[in-house]
Amino acid sequence: MIKAVVFDFDGLMVDTETPAYHAFCKVYGEYGKELPLEMYAQCVGTSFDVFNPYTYLAEILQHTVDPEVIRKQVDVRYKEMLQHIQPRPGVVEYLSEAKELGLKIGLASSSYFNWLEPYLTKFDLHGYFDSINTADLVQEVKPNPELYLLSLRKLEVEPEEAISFEDSLNGFTAAKKAGLHTVIVPNEMTSTFPFEDYDLKIPSMESMGLKEVILRLEQQNRVETLE
Repeated sequence: MIKAVVFDFDGLMVDTETPAYHAFCKVYGEYGKELPLEMYAQCVGTSFDVFNPYTYLAEILQHTVDPEVIRKQVDVRYKEMLQHIQPRPGVVEYLSEAKELGLKIGLASSSYFNWLEPYLTKFDLHGYFDSINTADLVQEVKPNPELYLLSLRKLEVEPEEAISFEDSLNGFTAAKKAGLHTVIVPNEMTSTFPFEDYDLKIPSMESMGLKEVILRLEQQNRVETLE
């Protein structure tokens, strides 16, 4: 029986990831370089410890530009793109439905809390969550399962009693390692990522209600993709 749902944040609830990639691509282009998506994908849903797009550009420019200069250039473009950002379609409805169903609701993010907090406040999302776990609280972020294992402990549920909602390969891997049911809801950027061995994949939360997702997961053990 499903007792809890645990959501990723960046890219899943609010698509901050696609604008970030576009901002990097714009700056790379200004230097006559390209940032392949398959390379950038390494750091989506995790930290820049895996792949750092700032230092990578500095390296291919043979260190003629300081990474800090690149960071400032990307930040300017990124902030411009985030000005009118909104929760992804169906997100608020999922949270409301989870509350109505009496489910415990968790948030597990590889970002730091001071990054999430302004968005949680702006979109009035704080009150939905019974547990919020971010990079501040763990030794390792996704794809390590620590964030999900911490969420399960705080929500007081077993892995098989919880559903994870993720948009990235690193997030999906973390949830899978922790033993949760895995639902993939890719965004514009991650829609081409090679997800495998998930429980369910849907194009958006708007395309299928939470009750139906739970019903499908409780009734089937095979991988299913809704197009």
